[in-house]
Amino acid sequence: MFKALVVNKDEESGKTSASVEEIDLAQLPQGEVTVAVEYSTVNYKDGLCIGPGGGLVRNYPHVPGIDFSGTVEESSDDRYKPGDKVVLTGWRVGEAHWGGYAQKARVRADWLVPLPEGLDARQAMAVGTAGLTAMLAVQALEDQGLKSGPVLVTGAAGGVGSVATAILANLGHKVAAVTGRAEQADYLRDLGASDILGREEFEEVTRKPLEGERWGGCVDAVAGAMLGRVLKQMEYGSSVAAIGLAGGAAIEGALITPFILRGVNLLGIDSVMQPYDNRVRAWERIARDLPMDKLEAMVQPATLSDLPGLGRDILKGQVKGRVVVDVNA
Repeated sequence: MFKALVVNKDEESGKTSASVEEIDLAQLPQGEVTVAVEYSTVNYKDGLCIGPGGGLVRNYPHVPGIDFSGTVEESSDDRYKPGDKVVLTGWRVGEAHWGGYAQKARVRADWLVPLPEGLDARQAMAVGTAGLTAMLAVQALEDQGLKSGPVLVTGAAGGVGSVATAILANLGHKVAAVTGRAEQADYLRDLGASDILGREEFEEVTRKPLEGERWGGCVDAVAGAMLGRVLKQMEYGSSVAAIGLAGGAAIEGALITPFILRGVNLLGIDSVMQPYDNRVRAWERIARDLPMDKLEAMVQPATLSDLPGLGRDILKGQVKGRVVVDVNA
């Protein structure tokens, strides 16, 4: 028997509830690899899965947790042996498949990647899905060729924005961080941001088809009206890596500006079903290019019993940086 955070649904009321329970291996879903989980994290999707109504979950009982790190216990796949350190992000784990909020998990071998040299299991989850997404966004900008101007990061105090800020600053880029929380200015400067900008500066919709060229690249975690305004301010031939829809799916703007007149690239970043080689490359870059001292500044610890409250907090935008869940504490 081992501990897990289990979400159950009352069929009559439709309400869900989450609590720490004892379960056994026979209850785990099918998969080639069984992992002794050490750490997981709290992401926005986890909040939706834990919260009332269940959000993304279709089948109950359910174990949330969209990522985890740990040690292989059993494997029928030649790529993984007992004792190997592994990390998993994406592939709808914690949504359609039981996830990381348990002391053991069973998954398909294709969903895992080896934990890269230079990262331990805790650090890997301090990075987590949010950090992997941030690195994928940075790689996408680099592949297109970052321009001379500062790189803008929207939603900078969140999990993805925090890691993107730290990575870009460590690579030598001037980073302008956008946040709606003025009290996070010192936190963002500690991560390496050169300028802190208020969210309100980008939320006003203007009729101008284009504005002055300000940004050599952008990691956008907000979308909505903010993305529409940012696109008008991009340098010629620059790129925006879009990774979230917190501000809404609709953007204000026209096809001819800035995409045709300035040749701006809008790059969609989805970490869920990345090819194996992309995930390995991104994790190796994380181990090399993300400063671990700055990573520690983002982290707050948690246990399985903390998760119901943290799930509510992240939906309210009240969680800063990265939450690392020690599932064995």
